[in-house]
Amino acid sequence: MLTPDDIRAAHARIAGHIRHTPTLTLPAETFGTPVPVAMKLEFLQVTGTFKARGAFNTLLGGTMPAAGVCAASGGNHGIAVAHAAATLGIPARIFVPEISSPAKIARIRETGADLVVGGARYAEALAACEAFAAETGALSVHAYDAWATMAGQGTVGLEWEADAGPLDTVLVAVGGGGLIGGIATWFGRRVKVVGVEPEGSRALHAALAAGGPVDVDVQSVAADSLGARNVFGRVYETAKAHVDHVVLVPDDAIREAQKRLWLGLRAASEPGGAAALAALISGAYRPAPGERVGVLACGANVDLAALAATVAG
Repeated sequence: MLTPDDIRAAHARIAGHIRHTPTLTLPAETFGTPVPVAMKLEFLQVTGTFKARGAFNTLLGGTMPAAGVCAASGGNHGIAVAHAAATLGIPARIFVPEISSPAKIARIRETGADLVVGGARYAEALAACEAFAAETGALSVHAYDAWATMAGQGTVGLEWEADAGPLDTVLVAVGGGGLIGGIATWFGRRVKVVGVEPEGSRALHAALAAGGPVDVDVQSVAADSLGARNVFGRVYETAKAHVDHVVLVPDDAIREAQKRLWLGLRAASEPGGAAALAALISGAYRPAPGERVGVLACGANVDLAALAATVAG
């Protein structure tokens, strides 16, 4: 199992390559939430999401094969691995499904990485990535089912606690679960860690209900970042130990959260990056009076035309 010491070591390892993103304590009226929020602005991270943390931790953590690295991604993990590989001079091939947004595909191409677009969903991209790794010897960098990835993502929690002061609860969006796994490992049970998933993409919620990882159908506005069909074993065991519970939010609430992030903070958030805030504004999570709540805003790789339509809608 992952430990807080692993996360401390990851933070020291990646410090020269990532940003210590800010945390703002925002009054309830900023977004129309029931309580003020300590919002960690992780969308200001290099590559636009927290994913750079896990990517750099993995690539800096051992000897790289001559064939380089490969990764399957809905978009954000691919951007992060491609960026980290380019920074460190490592060849990279990134596999993304057809549902990946044009904005994310363009960012991967900008890094100079080899890009393969194919398969309807993340699972198909992952299968192609694993076949490539088996054939070439490239290191496959998993988006969430890897301790090095999870330790890197857990550095979000380390910074959040240092900057926000005492918190009762943190709300964290869940796709494959590497982010919440790392953050929950850092906080342990000292802080209530609540996962937030779209109603149409609920891999962790389903796993906790079933007593183990299960495949789920994925259909959500946030599918390109929160669209994992299965959280797999490492995330499940970590969540079972450290995550308090998982709430589900409808796509309409995610769009509304995107809109409020823009109007209240002028933050251009992708749907997955707004999911944690959606839990508060929709009532999926109802804090007690005076509860000290942290909300993670975790991704900004959004198609600006689509965001403009959401804000205008």
